Amino acid sequence: MLREIHEQPDAVRRVLAHYTADHCLRNSAWPSPSFTESGPIVIAASGSSRHSGLAAEIMLEDLAAATVDVEYASEYSTRTSHSTSFQSAIVLSQSGETSDTLAALRTARARGLRTVAITNHPESTMATEADLSLPLLAGPELAIPATKSFLCQLIVLHLLALHEAAQQNTLTREEIRSHLATLRTLPRSLAAQLDEWNTLAAELATQTASAHSFLYLGRGIHSAIAREGALKLKESSYVHAEAYPTGELLHGPNALVSPDVPVVVLATFDPSLPDSVLRYQKTLETLAKLRHQRARTLVLANRSDREIAALATHTIPISPLGEYLLAAAEVVPLQLFAYHMARVRGIDMDRPRHLNKAVIEPHPAEPRPTGDHP
Repeated sequence: MLREIHEQPDAVRRVLAHYTADHCLRNSAWPSPSFTESGPIVIAASGSSRHSGLAAEIMLEDLAAATVDVEYASEYSTRTSHSTSFQSAIVLSQSGETSDTLAALRTARARGLRTVAITNHPESTMATEADLSLPLLAGPELAIPATKSFLCQLIVLHLLALHEAAQQNTLTREEIRSHLATLRTLPRSLAAQLDEWNTLAAELATQTASAHSFLYLGRGIHSAIAREGALKLKESSYVHAEAYPTGELLHGPNALVSPDVPVVVLATFDPSLPDSVLRYQKTLETLAKLRHQRARTLVLANRSDREIAALATHTIPISPLGEYLLAAAEVVPLQLFAYHMARVRGIDMDRPRHLNKAVIEPHPAEPRPTGDHP
């Protein structure tokens, strides 16, 4: 798991080399006609892949003015749907073989939807059966907890959102080139911060190893990353964690806050986006309340953010990036924190109990695995 976390900068470089050229998108790699042109999109996925789908929902809606719904793959194919609004379906799966997601793909095809499979195995069943396959190019991922495949999903989905934005003219050519230019800085930015994040994550894991539960909070696209951080902690270290949009803390979960339940808060923001600044200001208010409650907070924040430093118990700095790429950067220290929590607790993080890399429907005589980790 640790090796694969450190391979992520190179994995992102492969994705960018495959899907972009000369500071532009390679149009031949993307759906034609565009998804958003034909109507609403449904995304079906499970586990970590569903969290990347939740991030994709925000990117497609914000950048391309798309209408998107994200479904649990295990639910999508077990409901009788009379909705005729969805015209396209995206299925996300690291393995391309997870039974629930494969069933969702086949259900979508039976309903007449155009389908795209985003997987790490271009010869997988999903990649073969879908109308279009978008490979992740993450390289072999042997640890059960998804790390580099998840990050590559975020990058492919970001590029898909930019493609759709170009088709719908919701972003100018210059704006898309600016997004791509920022994307090209991501591998170098991640590589430059990995050692620092690894050291901080190891220290924080040692200091919080006795906690029996964690709360993870994030707003907007960062809410999806909070969910992924909580899942990584659970599956890697067997420590319970829950994730919520930050604004939902006061609607019940706040009752859990205590010295034994640290709160991980994703508080990075893009100062060039008014909505991002507004979310940040509201997160500052939440952190002030948590400080008043004497909560233990672990906060991911923009590097040199003095306001966060004054409110947080611990901070993890993130170097400047655009809003959607900040989410991609945030997940890496959360992966490292999960790894080190497993290490200090003596857990084999590469092979967590009861979990498999791809969840395949078992023979009736066999016990069904818990969890779904495409």
